[in-house]
Amino acid sequence: MKKLQKIQTVIAHIVQKTYKWIILFICVVAFIGILQNVFRQETLKIDKTVYQFVVINLRREPLTVIMKAITNFGEAYFLITISLLTIIFAKDKKIGIWITVNLVISAGLNLLLKNIVQRPRPEGYRLIEEYGYSFPSGHSMVSIAFYGLITYLIWKKMKNKHCKYILCTIVSILPVLIGFSRIYLGVHYASDVLAGFLLSISYLIVFTTIIKPYVEKKENIL
Repeated sequence: MKKLQKIQTVIAHIVQKTYKWIILFICVVAFIGILQNVFRQETLKIDKTVYQFVVINLRREPLTVIMKAITNFGEAYFLITISLLTIIFAKDKKIGIWITVNLVISAGLNLLLKNIVQRPRPEGYRLIEEYGYSFPSGHSMVSIAFYGLITYLIWKKMKNKHCKYILCTIVSILPVLIGFSRIYLGVHYASDVLAGFLLSISYLIVFTTIIKPYVEKKENIL
């Protein structure tokens, strides 16, 4: 019995130490699987299923107005503005620099992948006009990286636990809503959004691991 408990303790300790790399591995494998299917065929089964559910069953005028508003939180001008304001007003200027560098890297990586894959956007049911390639979704990928980093910084730096939990919940839900809005508005396939999420989570794990020693070095300042 004691040996079993010891083994369980060791396994729990290993998982606790390596869980983020396990998540990264799963996300990368899932992304590669979607990428392979995108190269083989233009529309995946998940894209058709989600299209039927979202575009045909959910589209209503009041919801359309909301989705158009939400998608703006993933626009380049909005994210750049937030980055600049953070650089100007954050007590620790490194926070603004990390957010800006993160935005540049994630956007650059997305642009690179779009031009490699060159998947056309969905046709026939767009509610807004968009240009460029479709895979992976830039709004989804960059939003996960951008708001994910902000969530991480709030969690690490904010003293007030009540505010910390509320802000982290709101900020972490936002990129999910942004990704959904891209499907709803007809400018991305579901697989574009899912792939953007998976790749960005993998990237964010690496990025936050790199900056972690510097984030934890100073006292809480938020």
